[in-house]
Amino acid sequence: MLQPYGIIPAMVTPISKQDELNESALRKLTNFLVENGVHGVFATGSQGEFWAFSADEKKRTWEIVVEETNRRVPVYAGTAAVTTREAIALTQTAEQVGIDAVSVLTPYFVNPNPEELYEHYRAIAASTRLPVLLYTNPDRTNVKISAALLSRLAKIDNIVGIKDSSGDLTLTTEYLSATAADFSVVMGRDTLIYAGLLHGAKGAIAATANVVPALVVSIYERFKKNDLKGALEAQEALAPLRHAFTWGTFPVVIKEALDLLGFDAGPARSPVGAMTDAQRERLKNLLVELSLL
Repeated sequence: MLQPYGIIPAMVTPISKQDELNESALRKLTNFLVENGVHGVFATGSQGEFWAFSADEKKRTWEIVVEETNRRVPVYAGTAAVTTREAIALTQTAEQVGIDAVSVLTPYFVNPNPEELYEHYRAIAASTRLPVLLYTNPDRTNVKISAALLSRLAKIDNIVGIKDSSGDLTLTTEYLSATAADFSVVMGRDTLIYAGLLHGAKGAIAATANVVPALVVSIYERFKKNDLKGALEAQEALAPLRHAFTWGTFPVVIKEALDLLGFDAGPARSPVGAMTDAQRERLKNLLVELSLL
């Protein structure tokens, strides 16, 4: 069964000025990422605005990414929903269109207790033959997966890992201690990829990898070659782009960076608006510093 590892970009979902899925831009982005050495791609996650797209739009997004990768790398799909019923339906659709694994963010708005959260994930895993990657992002959902709960969930056969976007390295180490060596803890905070690898994480799902995939991949590849100095230097070079996320309303900054690079990622879906002219100029200067413009 697939074990998540390496650098997996959390892809943007390009849309046109008419607010429709931009299929040609999505195909271009998918190929750009694969050609720059990523170890998988992740569609309709947080950076992909999963909350903003209908089930039919998600399905079409997945079909395009599966087609364009052409099995060169695994394709992960975000199938999060507030209710277990909807998450199962999305997961089964992802399986039908040829997705390789699903990533399921905790519910949001509601705050299930640990037993309810266990049953939520157990039911999703039981509904599919696909590998399931848990996803915790408590800053946005206010729902936490404890190390104790993860230990229980990791015993379910097709729950293969967790994306940890907590930004809490202590919790990351607790996750690693609570699970077996073949369970994949992958980092979801781009500034902590190197630190996570040092502690035993298997890689990262990184939004910044939309813009600088080769740089993010180099953190992992240099680390695997025991070039710790080089890996740290790459991590430090990446940090300013991650810090730039605060220059606009999430997730618009990465989309506008891609627009500046000619990828036609388009706007974020309303109510998220565009960056100001001053913010965009600041972002453009950063891309120049990264030798991208």
